Amino acid sequence: MTDWGDVARAALATLLASIPLGISVWALVDVARRPSWAWALAGRRQVVWLAAIMFSVLTVVGGLVVSGWYLVRVRPCIAAAEDGRIATSP
Repeated sequence: MTDWGDVARAALATLLASIPLGISVWALVDVARRPSWAWALAGRRQVVWLAAIMFSVLTVVGGLVVSGWYLVRVRPCIAAAEDGRIATSP
């Protein structure tokens, strides 16, 4: 007989474990879809951020830190440059 409590705990653990990977994938897709001219206007290097996120995802903490930094600090600068607003980098 199946213990549904164990199944629920396993499903919850899987969901929680996949959150860091999801954040890293979100950041990686966002870096890849931004045009290179927006990166140039913002004074950032797209290939560096692609590599940093791909390598940092090998550790959970590293993936969260690098992806979080990109999403919170770098992404707004790139998005502003893409929209025509030249933002100064912090």
